[in-house]
Amino acid sequence: MSHDESKKKKKVSLAAVRREAKRVIWEYRWRLALGLVLLVIGRLCGMVLPASSKFLIDEVIGKSRYDMLPTIAAAAGGGAVIQAISSFSLAVLLGAAAQRSINTLRLRVQSHVGRLPISFFENHKSGELISRIMTDPEGVRNLVGTGFVQLVGGLLSSTVAFSVLLWLSWRLTLVTIVFVAIFGVIMVIGFSRLRPLFRERGKINAEITGRLVESLNGAKIVKAYTAEDREEATFAGQTQKYVDLVVKAVIGISGMSTLASLIFAIVALTIGVVGTRFVASGTMTVGDLFMFLIFTGLMVTPLVQMSAIGTQITEAFAGLDRIYEILEQPTEYDEEAARHALSELSGDVRFERVWFEYKEGVPVLRDVSFEAPAGTTTALVGSSGAGKSTVIALVLAFRQPTRGRVTVDGRDLAEIRLRDYRSKLAVVLQDDFLFDGTLAENIAYSRPDATRAEIIEVAKLAHCDEFIEGFADGYETVIGERGVKLSGGQRQRVSIARAMLGDPRVLVLDEATSSLDSESEQFIQEGLEALRSGRTTFVIAHRLSTVRDADQILVLEDGEIVEGGSHEELMERNGRYRELYEKQYRIESNRFRNPGERFPEDEAEADGKSASQRDDSVPTLGGLSRSGL
Repeated sequence: MSHDESKKKKKVSLAAVRREAKRVIWEYRWRLALGLVLLVIGRLCGMVLPASSKFLIDEVIGKSRYDMLPTIAAAAGGGAVIQAISSFSLAVLLGAAAQRSINTLRLRVQSHVGRLPISFFENHKSGELISRIMTDPEGVRNLVGTGFVQLVGGLLSSTVAFSVLLWLSWRLTLVTIVFVAIFGVIMVIGFSRLRPLFRERGKINAEITGRLVESLNGAKIVKAYTAEDREEATFAGQTQKYVDLVVKAVIGISGMSTLASLIFAIVALTIGVVGTRFVASGTMTVGDLFMFLIFTGLMVTPLVQMSAIGTQITEAFAGLDRIYEILEQPTEYDEEAARHALSELSGDVRFERVWFEYKEGVPVLRDVSFEAPAGTTTALVGSSGAGKSTVIALVLAFRQPTRGRVTVDGRDLAEIRLRDYRSKLAVVLQDDFLFDGTLAENIAYSRPDATRAEIIEVAKLAHCDEFIEGFADGYETVIGERGVKLSGGQRQRVSIARAMLGDPRVLVLDEATSSLDSESEQFIQEGLEALRSGRTTFVIAHRLSTVRDADQILVLEDGEIVEGGSHEELMERNGRYRELYEKQYRIESNRFRNPGERFPEDEAEADGKSASQRDDSVPTLGGLSRSGL
């Protein structure tokens, strides 16, 4: 974990999640209010038919008042029609609101995640984040969909039914309410134990998705090392944990439902026994008892349904809990308003006594100071792990120095708006990432408003046209996920063309020619020289052909700059750079040398000091030993 994230994460409080739930509900308050009105109308109309049972038994049947039958039938039928219409309208109204709320929350989480610092992505799997964005918001439908309204409607129905029961027989109602109270206690205990299960289930689901994405993206590596069985075992182990949690949740939900059914049966039996005695004593009529039984069901049934709805809302809260963990993470742009705008950029970059630590107490850069004047090229060389990539990360503002500062045109980079600064940057990284789209779309990613003529121009400069013209669809060729349909060299040339089109003031080339063969590299040097012209350029390269003409070469070892200067100056010093240079060129010279050309190692051999007699443990520019190359 980076130094920025070394502090323990705050535990997300239930109060914070409740605030988030209230925010979601408030956003759709008018739809929910209309839905609640429809639900009240539907529930009240739905009680007309049960209420008519008393009059049917006591008046129509008991007293032969058949003249009341048409009125009772009309009232019951009308109530049923209105209930059906209101239920349909409610489902459509809140169903649409639920889907909109899910989409809104997804957009909000994706927007927030996209603005988080690089250190966050280094500590979270992409599959986990995909789950947070796509799966966790699904539970919100139970807040702004029918779930929340039905929960409120259930309380309303139970309250109305309870009032009717008191009117029919307050003594029998008191007996009934004791069992209902027991059921309420069971629900509270059950929900408190189910919520952690739902939260853990979501966490494991995210882990499964993360591992699955990794194994699918690394399909070639999996097959190359015949690791299919291992990946299958890993996936099976994770899914088994998920199934175990689901089973626990199912047992809990089923247990609550079973207890609810048992309590309902006990209530019905008690009412039957006690109510019969009341009828026998003349305290209640047969119609009263029949109506009491029906309205007891109208009171208890919503409570039973609420147990299922409560489970759904508990699951929604668990999803919001995980989402809130993401949303509470500070983004790179939280303090943009307090930073200074940057309209123009010359590109003079300066490191002033910069220290950096990924892990507290373990410095990766130690008191690094240098200047890269505007329009010049600075090459970074050294062993693997020397700190080259960290320097680049600081230049790109992906990281902030632990101590010291990085300035651009004399202004502290930490005080400049990142959007303004990065809009003037371009990068060609070692891991040349392309999107699943057309070649034209990938080249234009740095400038979406570019014309086709501009795209073709930079493609020619980067020697992309050589292979693009070979495709039947040309620039409209879809290259697949991560550019899988292109070779490594082709992907890198597209990345270079993309950087050229952005017309940056500061350019970063992180082993920009590492995937090119010798011939392609020679072709592309002209394009790189044109790209670097007038721009502040930082180059990390294993091949010395890309750094010999740099304005300055910085040699890093163990986080410190041990040498700096031009190629000629560093060769004359006969220090670390010359040692690295001769070791690599010992191997590479035969591929690049012209007939009769002599290199330093040739002269060393003539003096009886061949490179093979030196310390073979010294790494090359890329940190590889002789055998590694």
